[in-house]
Amino acid sequence: MCKLLKKWLGYSIKVEEKEDSMKKFLIVGLGNIGEKYANTRHNIGFKILDYIADTEDISFETLKLGDITTLKIKGRTLILLKPNTYMNLSGKALKYWMDKEKIPLENLLVVTDDLNLPFGTLRVKTKGSDGGHNGLKDIQDKLQTTKYNRFRFGISDSFNKGQQVDYVLGEWNENENSKLKERLKVAAELIKSFALSGVNITMNQFNGK
Repeated sequence: MCKLLKKWLGYSIKVEEKEDSMKKFLIVGLGNIGEKYANTRHNIGFKILDYIADTEDISFETLKLGDITTLKIKGRTLILLKPNTYMNLSGKALKYWMDKEKIPLENLLVVTDDLNLPFGTLRVKTKGSDGGHNGLKDIQDKLQTTKYNRFRFGISDSFNKGQQVDYVLGEWNENENSKLKERLKVAAELIKSFALSGVNITMNQFNGK
């Protein structure tokens, strides 16, 4: 009887742990650390997470491989991560915190810029190539899969031939800045929807919005 009870208790604990892990989400905003990158197009992942932290009155703490904060909403725990490894090694920080916090792959969301989308366009995908993005390339390498959720924020491709790097690492222009706050608000709503309603409903509701 005692053995059966221990076995049952062990099973119950495992079920509870699994249920708890399903309520935890890792939201990884991509960007480069340092003041000179803060307002660049390539740092939109950081900027969206900073917006959430500011509006929810939570603060980031510098821990191993990144800046971390936690947002709790309706029984869900969102761990917001800004890797401090620089863009090209984003996967290292992501994998470390996924393993440490026991985050299921389906509860991961990577927030990144996308040259192929018009400015401010939002698009969530559950799989896809890295599209030449070095941050996504490293994440794909560390996860050993292309099947992970990513939230792409359009920065458009309004640059002349050979000027891609300068454009991506350039700061928002006046027109973009005037629209950015509204876009950040919608982006924050999208991330909360991902945790509360799931990726499919979020895609249907926000893609192209």
